[in-house]
Amino acid sequence: MDEVEVVVAHDERATLRVGGVFLKIDADQTRTDVEVEAMAMAPIPTPEVLWRKPPVLALAALPGKALGHLGEPSTASPAAWAAAGAAARKLHDAPLPPWPGRSLAEIASRLDGECEWLVANDVLPTGLVTRNRRIAEAALRPWAPVFTHGDLQVSHVFADGDEITGVIDWSEASRGDALFDLAILTLGHHEHLGDVLAGYGTDVDLDVIRAWWSLRSLLAIRWLTEHGFDPFSPGCEVDVLRSQP
Repeated sequence: MDEVEVVVAHDERATLRVGGVFLKIDADQTRTDVEVEAMAMAPIPTPEVLWRKPPVLALAALPGKALGHLGEPSTASPAAWAAAGAAARKLHDAPLPPWPGRSLAEIASRLDGECEWLVANDVLPTGLVTRNRRIAEAALRPWAPVFTHGDLQVSHVFADGDEITGVIDWSEASRGDALFDLAILTLGHHEHLGDVLAGYGTDVDLDVIRAWWSLRSLLAIRWLTEHGFDPFSPGCEVDVLRSQP
């Protein structure tokens, strides 16, 4: 009999694996609605939806393995990283989803609030927060919206050899900034940015990519600490902030 593996669990959602099936349990069914519709619309491989009985969504496991994990060196080939960039470009060229993403004003307001919290609670040194808040400014500019995954972290992209076999966790998909997806894919894996951009196939503003690295890390730290994750682990969000020039 297959064992039950707890992939992730916190007070908002949990994911269990039983053999070749993933069971996603989410307290907010609107996130699951987005996930199912986004996977149906995406022009790149996604997990097969086996069944849905709220609050549970059952998905088939993808072949291959994740490109990597935050805080760990990736063993994936440069060609696999380039293929991930090509998949991102295909997604960004697809028709827009019908639902909007967060506005610039919403992102800027949340960034200000999180920076204030980090300093007020002595989570990070003021200078580190201030420097990265300044770097993040470059991301806060108008962009032409594209179909974004919204959480395209390296552990959500699966490959078998040099081929991408699928992308998981679409609950944050929306209209958004293409460079946000590219930044999240390479967060903590800066050395693979060149491979990703080679596959993506178009020039991008590297300052904006770096800005999204800072912005995403600043926004994530409170949520991570409150949900049982450690952004201070080597190679994770705090190290990303420290590595920014």
